[in-house]
Amino acid sequence: MPHKILAIGAHPDDIEFGGAAALLIKEVQKGSQAKAVVCSLGEAGTNGTPQGRKKESINAAKIIGAEIEFLEMGGDCHIEYKPQNSIKIAKVIRQYKPNIVLAQSLSHNQHPDHKNLTLVVRDACRLARYGGLKELKKLPVHKISALYFYGSSAEWDKKPDIVIDVTDIHSKWEKTMLAHTSQMKTRGYLNLVNSKAVALGASIGVKYAIGLWTNDPVRLDNLSDLSLSSRNY
Repeated sequence: MPHKILAIGAHPDDIEFGGAAALLIKEVQKGSQAKAVVCSLGEAGTNGTPQGRKKESINAAKIIGAEIEFLEMGGDCHIEYKPQNSIKIAKVIRQYKPNIVLAQSLSHNQHPDHKNLTLVVRDACRLARYGGLKELKKLPVHKISALYFYGSSAEWDKKPDIVIDVTDIHSKWEKTMLAHTSQMKTRGYLNLVNSKAVALGASIGVKYAIGLWTNDPVRLDNLSDLSLSSRNY
């Protein structure tokens, strides 16, 4: 069945470099709807301007086939873990009504905005279903089906819970990363992300793959419903 997928990133390139864009592309191709929410304009970045980086995100979303929304949360390096921010995300969840939400990894060794925003999103997924929350009274409650965490471009030290083959859409995913032209001056992001995708792919016997971490247990009716094997050794 088609789903609605909501991917949330702290900075204009996080969804693309973190691999969530690849998953959105696959979902859109199978008939699902996708939306990206970006919570700053990279104001503190060394390269690029906020206006330019916003345009880059819009271009990347067009390649994905997703709609995009920008939320104000204080700007790059100022995203705080506080109820007001969770309520902002919960409002988006109630309006969009996603089945699945993708948030960034809770890893401590990356940009502090990432971890703060992920805590904000995790709380928002719960607040979206609280009928008595006065700030959201005008919107009907919504309960998502699943929350997953995607990694950062430099995150190598955590074994993912789920690995997804993205070989068939890799070239399109790469175009979304290349849309962030200003950030190509900072680091070799494309090579870094591709190297990680190749390593994960090798672990399951494919060319490119993306990893996800679960927030909740994966529910099945039968063990045999897991029809694809990831064993490659």
